[in-house]
Amino acid sequence: MNRSLFSIILLSFFFELQAQENLPNGFGIGEKEKMPLYMQSFKNNSSTSITTPPTSPVRTMAEWEESQAIVITWTSYTAVLRQIVNYAQDECKVIIICSDSNQVKTNLTNNSIPIKNIAFLKTSYNTVWGRDYGGNSVYTNEVDSLNIVDWIYNRPRPYDDASPVAVANYLNVPIYQTTTAPYDLVHTGGNYMSDGFGTAFSSKLILDENDSDATYSITPKNESMIDSIMKMFMGIKRYIKMETLPYDEIHHIDMHMKLLNEETLLMGEYPSGVADGPQIEANLQYILSNYNSMFGTAYKIKRIVMPPDDNGKYPDNNGDYRTYTNSLIVNKTVLVPVYEEKYDTTALRVYRESMPGYNVVGIDCNDIITALGAIHCITHEIGVNDPLLISHQPLTDSYDTAASYTVNAYINHRSGIASATIYYTTDTTKGFQTVNMVLIDSVNHTWAGTIPATNLSGKIFYYIYALSNSGKEQVRPITANQGGAWKFNISGITSIKENESVIAERIFPNPANAITCIEITGKSALNGSIKLLDTMGKELQVIHTGEISSGTNHYFIDASKLASGVYFVKFNYENASKIEKLMVR
Repeated sequence: MNRSLFSIILLSFFFELQAQENLPNGFGIGEKEKMPLYMQSFKNNSSTSITTPPTSPVRTMAEWEESQAIVITWTSYTAVLRQIVNYAQDECKVIIICSDSNQVKTNLTNNSIPIKNIAFLKTSYNTVWGRDYGGNSVYTNEVDSLNIVDWIYNRPRPYDDASPVAVANYLNVPIYQTTTAPYDLVHTGGNYMSDGFGTAFSSKLILDENDSDATYSITPKNESMIDSIMKMFMGIKRYIKMETLPYDEIHHIDMHMKLLNEETLLMGEYPSGVADGPQIEANLQYILSNYNSMFGTAYKIKRIVMPPDDNGKYPDNNGDYRTYTNSLIVNKTVLVPVYEEKYDTTALRVYRESMPGYNVVGIDCNDIITALGAIHCITHEIGVNDPLLISHQPLTDSYDTAASYTVNAYINHRSGIASATIYYTTDTTKGFQTVNMVLIDSVNHTWAGTIPATNLSGKIFYYIYALSNSGKEQVRPITANQGGAWKFNISGITSIKENESVIAERIFPNPANAITCIEITGKSALNGSIKLLDTMGKELQVIHTGEISSGTNHYFIDASKLASGVYFVKFNYENASKIEKLMVR
């Protein structure tokens, strides 16, 4: 940043901060009182960066997209930083902000950490908390040019706040800053995550820090104004904000939740009634009741323990705020904070089951967590310059062994897509077969292909490969070649269990194209339900629920309102169920 004389004097006033060690993720002693004066410097700011919104629509990358680098700051908690460097440099470049590169190299080599994919960036800094003050990767027109967007850091740490400019200059990437009215915005990276397609999550800290009562606003903003800035600079069209947590001092959502992919939320879980557990659950239910994933379906929820500290205490009893959600996804590796083996084992298993194929690595964070942060808090990913973006909602289990299985995917690259292919198999030890995909919607970049019917019950494994016109290649899942292919079960059409009260079920006419009768004949009355499902098992219609009388009963559906194809009618009785196929012409 280029600052006025007032700003330079102010930076000198704050210079003492750079010499302090182990400043916490929250406010250090006396910092909160300095915030109003610090914010005054931005009113007279003359930045060399761009302080107006991008002229083209933008899209913020998701953490699971391809990264060219991660950025860390070499200061406190070097034992954690060393392990991050060790594993991350196998996936991408590690940019280390530091004051003395030789000192860092010595530290790494003395601890048997190789130096093979590291860049050293000498620039001023205050603290280790790079997630919060680091710049965010956004792309113009979804997959075109990479840009960095930098907010005003919500701490009076001017060197930290200026470091994204140094990173952007090193990468030769344009940087946009929300530092000048009317686009000024105070925000922090730990309180932000995006699905890569215009939805973002934060706690209501974002509102508190920018409203008229905030002690460190430049120009006060209501929620609508904040949303507008986030849309213009970040491409966020749907901004979901949750209540802050009573015992999380910093109110950063990465301390208790994480997006694993476009439709899966990893949520921290306390024992019933403990610490922030009730508010986390209330926030989750708020999300599930009001929002669906980008695919239009309900979010999938994975739970992961929020463990007590080594004295058995939780944050509501002055225990450390231990969390497993404060992890980093860096290409095909996931770095997870760990604390105590009896809890770590389960947490790492949750990650491995939820993210198949990823190299899930635990890093001891007992020291750093006392300062209210862990791995995610001290790292920041930088997207590649040339992304080939693939997004697909994995197929769900099917009852049909006779029908083929359609795979739709968003596939986009700035040069266009030359070809897309589905790789599939029923046995990964025998290799994969291929089927070509075709572009079915050029506006929405939608490609489709069909996995042939198997005629057998079992599992189908598959992944998507795409090649751009410029020669860029990509697979999704990104871990497809190391055991991370998607999979779904083929159950076949079988009776799970017959109910002795039911004599027979019958559907006629079948195939159908108009009013269709579903007949149940039973010996005695019983309770049950009849539901219409698609081939993936998704419920389309509840035909009947409640009592089914003895004798012969008739229920009806109008097949003329259904698209041609295969459907299933599922009969649920007391302690039994059965599935029958329905063909619609």
